[in-house]
Amino acid sequence: MLNIKEFSDNTPFFLIAGPCVIQTKELCFSIAEHIKQVGLKLGIPVIFKASFDKANRTSGDSFRGPGIDKGLEILDEIKRNLNLPVLTDIHDPLQAEKVAGVCDILQIPAFLCRQTDLTEAAAATGKIVNIKKGQFMSPWATKHLVEKVRAVNSASEVMLTERGASFGYGNLVVDMRSFPIMKEYADAVVYDATHSLQLPSSGGAKTGGQREYIGALARAAMATGSVDGLFLEVHPRPEESPSDADNILPLTELEPLIKQLKHIKMAVAE
Repeated sequence: MLNIKEFSDNTPFFLIAGPCVIQTKELCFSIAEHIKQVGLKLGIPVIFKASFDKANRTSGDSFRGPGIDKGLEILDEIKRNLNLPVLTDIHDPLQAEKVAGVCDILQIPAFLCRQTDLTEAAAATGKIVNIKKGQFMSPWATKHLVEKVRAVNSASEVMLTERGASFGYGNLVVDMRSFPIMKEYADAVVYDATHSLQLPSSGGAKTGGQREYIGALARAAMATGSVDGLFLEVHPRPEESPSDADNILPLTELEPLIKQLKHIKMAVAE
């Protein structure tokens, strides 16, 4: 079973990356292979991430994914054939046990982070739980999210992910204080540099984004010295992604960004 502390031991940080939503098996494998090679080249542990269902969409007409059965089948193949840990989100307590049969990390979406039944179901599987901090929550309030997990399974490792806080309508900001604050509660703190740059519902029936600032915010977050992991949604052709197209990092930009962030984290640690 994956141990997040051992996984990231003696490395500057770990990387959680992949497409926003599963489109095809071929595309997922292509992205996963690229991510793995970047990780091996730079000495950064990698976790593959993709969603089988995007339940929180702006419009009911939006693409949601292949569903749990087909999605888990693809994630399982990637895990076994590429020897990569895998992560995906759950939206219903009934999904937890089935997803835990394949995935190393169960993710609680930001909009659902206060749903106690969902969090407890994830904790009961014994797998690592990654809770995305809701856009409506303070970093101090995440202490209670971690406590919910540990009340069910005291041995569970809990990750907290910062992905921006609501700033008026259709915008998000990142409070850099969040990282050292959440570090007090969680086993690992992650920065989601792509979802932090969403512009919620700004595109009418879809969410917009500002991918041009991914590097700037990722560098700032890494310089706090409190980030254990980086979360990035990547795609070879972001404009073709049916979800989060405007804030996904182009796959070709992944390696130079990770190399730069590695230097920053190592410099801060000196």
